[in-house]
Amino acid sequence: MTTDDCFAHPRLAAIYDPLDPDRGDLDAYVRLVAEFGARRMLDIGCGTGVFALRLADRGIEVVGVDPAQASLDVARGKPGGERVRWIHGDATVLPPLQVDLVTMTANVAQQIVDPEAWRETLRAAHAALRPGGRLVFETRDPAGRAWEEWNREASYGVTEIPGVGAVETWVQLTEVSGPLVTFRWTYVFAADGEVLTSDSTLRFRERAEIEVELAAQGFVVDDVRDAPDRPGREFVFVARRP
Repeated sequence: MTTDDCFAHPRLAAIYDPLDPDRGDLDAYVRLVAEFGARRMLDIGCGTGVFALRLADRGIEVVGVDPAQASLDVARGKPGGERVRWIHGDATVLPPLQVDLVTMTANVAQQIVDPEAWRETLRAAHAALRPGGRLVFETRDPAGRAWEEWNREASYGVTEIPGVGAVETWVQLTEVSGPLVTFRWTYVFAADGEVLTSDSTLRFRERAEIEVELAAQGFVVDDVRDAPDRPGREFVFVARRP
């Protein structure tokens, strides 16, 4: 298992939430949990546990799985962390489950760049769902060419983090190769001058490609929605295990 340093490096995992405090993108997922009446759920790529803990606070039984141990350590240390079942690994290491809803929020689906790993993830999600349960995830529409905005000029910022000090951050696009887009985040810690970087690659899949793969893994696509906070830029897939 490999994962990006922004999630796996302990110093970067510890500042992940302060650097991205506005998680309004998760509001739509919370509404979906209510819409489908889900009481048991699995969050694949749970990271530092922001979404999982929001649901646990509402009495939902949550399993969070992530390959980044440092991120899971952050999640476990948060208030209420003991209410979530945290699993270190990818979706293929899951024990037998019967959940109502499986989610992959933010960039999780796109971070699974290897085609076989993607198929294995979808199969694992299918196996974890009860009959009639749903898989919900988002992915950027390639037509939006989001990577054209990933540069230092548009992303540079300085964040003052309690107990850490000022941290400079910016992102720079490094390569576009077909559906794969690679970029690098840079972090400069003012307290001691340490500079850390994290390289990431996302796979931009076409809608039809995703629909075909979901069907191949036994899902029925009930809906493809727009992301409320990013209209016209994302596909939000709602797929059901019959």
